[in-house]
Amino acid sequence: MSVLEYEFMRNALAAAVLVGAACGVVGTYVVTKRIVFISGGISHAALGGVGIGYFLGISPLLAAVPFTALSALSIGAISRHMRVSEDAAIGILWTMGMATGIIFINLTPGYVPDLMSYLFGDILTVGTEEVAMMVVLDAVILACCALLHRGFVAISFDEEFAMAIGLPVAALYYTLLVLVALSVVVLIKIVGVMLVIALLTIPAAACKRFVRGMHRLMVLSTLASIAATVLGLWLSYVFDTSSGATIVMVLGAGFIVSALAGGKAG
Repeated sequence: MSVLEYEFMRNALAAAVLVGAACGVVGTYVVTKRIVFISGGISHAALGGVGIGYFLGISPLLAAVPFTALSALSIGAISRHMRVSEDAAIGILWTMGMATGIIFINLTPGYVPDLMSYLFGDILTVGTEEVAMMVVLDAVILACCALLHRGFVAISFDEEFAMAIGLPVAALYYTLLVLVALSVVVLIKIVGVMLVIALLTIPAAACKRFVRGMHRLMVLSTLASIAATVLGLWLSYVFDTSSGATIVMVLGAGFIVSALAGGKAG
């Protein structure tokens, strides 16, 4: 009997492909622009949206979309306009977001059955409705990246040059942070808010050693993300381990192999 006869495995594989698309594209900008820790702050702040979703009795992922996007915009605004360093802005929103989530979860009546899957991920619990939501979010992410790719590339390499040639640097920066936020929501059920940063950064960081050019890096990162997620899913199924942690370990092993291989591109 094939494991694909089970709906939860089909949903998990579909989620792996969708995650790969989001990570490969957005992760390339994240690594190139060196906003890895901003991505980490956004991912941890997403717990606030999950907690609000539980409290209101709606889908935690659906509630996480506006909350995470708002957190991303707040990190950008605080660091740009309030004379607060970027790492301080990340720390403020990181802790406040997680605290908000914990408080709302505490206030929610009854038992929260799958909170651990949002903290550390469990791809095997992804349902059909969540896959559909991932499809919508992926479509938004990929459409925005296709339309604004040149602007994102410009601000990723040199904001001052982008400003000099008349690009709306601030708007592009905030849009990129929102896309990171949407990618985080896509990833939450796969590796959880604690491990999201791995999928957003490791594939692009590893693949950057072997290819030149943003488009090639996006394609290779996408394929690497899908391969690592599927392999991690299979290993977690075989050894009965946490799927999120197993996927991250596969990614880490892949990065080590890429480093030892000695690629110099990028």
